Amino acid sequence: MWGLLAGCAKDESVAEFNKPALHWYKKIGESIGRGNMDKADAFYISLKSEHMRSPLMPTAIMMLAHAHMNDESYLLANYYLDEYSKRYGGEKSQEYTAFMKLKASFLGVKDVYKDQKLIMDSIANAQKYLLRYPESRYAPLVNTLLVRLYMSQYLLNENIAALYDRTHKPEAAKIYRAKNSHSVVEMIDITPPKKGIIGKVFD
Repeated sequence: MWGLLAGCAKDESVAEFNKPALHWYKKIGESIGRGNMDKADAFYISLKSEHMRSPLMPTAIMMLAHAHMNDESYLLANYYLDEYSKRYGGEKSQEYTAFMKLKASFLGVKDVYKDQKLIMDSIANAQKYLLRYPESRYAPLVNTLLVRLYMSQYLLNENIAALYDRTHKPEAAKIYRAKNSHSVVEMIDITPPKKGIIGKVFD
């Protein structure tokens, strides 16, 4: 991931260097405002390399995490959230960054057939979050996220079972329906969304 960001920074570093931290911080904000995330990442590299201990660094990192989340660049959002957590990770900020990482993983599920591992990892991480932060202000959203993921998993198993039914493989269909017999949700609880199996939580 660092190599990706460094690659974005090449053109900018040739043009400008040895600027005050505030200069780079403003450039990051301006680039985000224009929707140019490549430049925003490049200016972050300059800020980090020239002013690593600047008090503007934590705000810049979180600003970029949110901007990449809005841009649906969830891998880069997670990169910045990890950066923030490693550098400025007190207990309160850890609670928030862990929630944001869950949100990024959840929103990163685009195709349940291709993203099965991401769904399973997201379920496991959401469960861990609720155990670690049971009184978190984000717990209701995490619970909603978790239910949507359970529903996605249930529908996926049911769709695979139905496919095996159609191809006359009843034993294989039974295996996937058996997985759903242990689910915390049932078909009666689920209204399949018109678009996408996950649906929207963070409107």
